[in-house]
Amino acid sequence: QVKLVESGGGSVQSGGSLRLSCASSGLSGPTWSLAWFRQGLGNIREGVAAIDTDGTTGYADSVSGRYTVSLDDAKRTVYLEMNNLKSEDTAVYYCAAETVPGMTSPLALRSPEDFAYWGRGTQVTVSS
Repeated sequence: QVKLVESGGGSVQSGGSLRLSCASSGLSGPTWSLAWFRQGLGNIREGVAAIDTDGTTGYADSVSGRYTVSLDDAKRTVYLEMNNLKSEDTAVYYCAAETVPGMTSPLALRSPEDFAYWGRGTQVTVSS
């Protein structure tokens, strides 16, 4: 059974930084993709960053240059480093996984329904 557990959320001032972690278990195959989605109050769920086991990454335009996604394959843990945070980054951040590589494109980030496995989310609040 696949399990994803996010951590690292919190409250920061505008311009600050946070690092989110997503610890996975049960992803037994050699290849997979893992993405970070977020959902603000009243908003749709949007993809912000993704990485696969080939090391390919993808970012939404809204976070490009500020967010960095990385993978510790040995730990099966994915990180999201978020810098220069803005109030509009406030949201619940979710980790999602699928057992195929290559789901890092802009299209994949617009398609949360294509990811089979989800964590429960971690709240990020940015105050101005």
